[in-house]
Amino acid sequence: MTPTSSRRTSRLVACSLLVPLLGLTACTGDDGLDQAIENLVASIEDHEVRGFDEAAEALAEYPVEAMAEEPVRDGDAATVDLAVTWDIDGNEWSYELPVTLGLSEEEWSVDVTPQLIADGLEEGEVIELTREYPARADIAGAGGEAIVTERPVIRYGLDKSWIDPGQTERSARRIARALGVDPDELASRAAQTGDQAFVEAIVLRPDDAKERVPADYSDIPGANAVDDTMFLAPTREFARDILGTVGEATAEMIEESEGALRAGDVVGLSGLQAAHDEALRGIPAVTVSAASGEGDDAERRTLVEWDAVEAEPLATTLDVKTQQRADAVLADVPGGSSLVAIRPSTGEVLAAANGPETEVHAAATVGQYAPGSTFKIVTALALLRQGLTPDDTVSCSETLTVDGFEFHNFPDYPADKTGDITLRDAIAHSCNTAMIAQYADLDQAAVRDAAASLGLGAEADLGIPAFLGDVPETDGATAHAASLIGQGTVLTSPLAMATVAASVAAGQTVTPTVLAEPEEAGSAASPAPTESGAPEETSPSSADPLTHDEAATLRALMRSVVVDGSASELKALEPAVAAKTGTAEFGEPDADGDLSTHAWMIAVQGDLAVAVFVADGPSGSDTAGPIMADFLGRM
Repeated sequence: MTPTSSRRTSRLVACSLLVPLLGLTACTGDDGLDQAIENLVASIEDHEVRGFDEAAEALAEYPVEAMAEEPVRDGDAATVDLAVTWDIDGNEWSYELPVTLGLSEEEWSVDVTPQLIADGLEEGEVIELTREYPARADIAGAGGEAIVTERPVIRYGLDKSWIDPGQTERSARRIARALGVDPDELASRAAQTGDQAFVEAIVLRPDDAKERVPADYSDIPGANAVDDTMFLAPTREFARDILGTVGEATAEMIEESEGALRAGDVVGLSGLQAAHDEALRGIPAVTVSAASGEGDDAERRTLVEWDAVEAEPLATTLDVKTQQRADAVLADVPGGSSLVAIRPSTGEVLAAANGPETEVHAAATVGQYAPGSTFKIVTALALLRQGLTPDDTVSCSETLTVDGFEFHNFPDYPADKTGDITLRDAIAHSCNTAMIAQYADLDQAAVRDAAASLGLGAEADLGIPAFLGDVPETDGATAHAASLIGQGTVLTSPLAMATVAASVAAGQTVTPTVLAEPEEAGSAASPAPTESGAPEETSPSSADPLTHDEAATLRALMRSVVVDGSASELKALEPAVAAKTGTAEFGEPDADGDLSTHAWMIAVQGDLAVAVFVADGPSGSDTAGPIMADFLGRM
């Protein structure tokens, strides 16, 4: 069970403090009063005052400091005022504690009263400490629309109070089989609980329950269904790697929290829920009470209490409808797949989806893959900066050998687009050899600079783990040539390639963001305007900023991919779409010497930039293209 807040009470067995004497041995050189006081302070700070374990175990994990004032002596008696301060879940409990000491047979001693354990504690009482968290805060999306919020669920399981003990195992196994969970595991847990326990088998959303729970479920003896709520996104798939999950704190988390977490506390376990857990969780109300008696009949007095601090909602840039469309178009894609959508004008990530068969956690934002021919947009920018124009001629040969390694075009490359063609046609039809032929005149530094101008390799804090690409230095001509077509050592993520498309659309280097500015309550802040009114251009490194003219040329090249080239499936879409396909080889050759391929497509449509990635597909146009067309067609 994952409650929305937790309430836990620490309770100790009642004991009788008989006020024994705490021996404080005198030291040589004087009569030992100062040393006796030091020992008293240490015993308080170390939780070693006699009777502490019985009366105040609830405070055992909390630090306490004691400071002694100058003692006042009167013959064989002395008094000292102690300033005691407890740190309880970040709350300060301070009080003054007067202590009387007596000297007898050269040894100072102090009466151990309950007040030495905690201010206000009386003989026969024990300390209870209650922590109650406020309701966990929502995670909101664009426009402040709630994404993760309390939603109805149904808890299915075995209610042992409804059956005879002898029926437990049989009913547990029947319930498990009906719900599609492990019968052995449920039967084992059921056997270890009391006769009145509810043994939970599974928690389902109402819509999922309609499909998963058989109509005759309630006919099973002891089968129960309990209505409840949980903090959930709109669907099980909705940006799950970004949003993360919530559950009870693990033993490891409790140990690493240095006392901030306790068993039973509900915390974020991954994603944004974990990264922003303290704000989303809030600060619990804490009450320290003195109790006498047992159970419901116990009498309790409040010694000190602190109010809860309400949890703070987290605003993200995710757009609910866009994310749901992304999830829908990937729902039936076999193998790994991802889609990222960005609003170029602001850099807001509107959707980051992974298909249901994706095995890499958060592949859309942290996956590292060769981008293949989508990277030719980077190479094209580097060539433009060297003076080449879209209408200039480049050579597209069937194969090209660099330093002994033979490069080739993809198998279905149109034969009538080989030979001397324009740079525009080379991009439109995705000629590998035309790009590779530039390797001697286009150094890796220029490629790296162009990549950075389009947002690749940025070290941006998105509030989530993110990989924005790596275009490393290359060792040798072959590796450099391979990088010009997005192979070799070049690595990107779907998020990184969506950023490239967004930069082209925006006419400036875009840095993506997932967290909205607090004052915007759900929408990301736009880049600061310049005196001209245009957003200020930013760059992830010392690279030259992308200019509006460069971006306009790149958009025209990408439009030619749709109108004349490999992304013709997007041609009929309105508003007009500009795109680039990509197919990237990876892994080890099979028995026939063939390599597996990633399928890519990036596209821009108005104020929208999208990257589609399929982990194992024959080509960008045939595999990623239909997904892109479906996604943009739903907008």
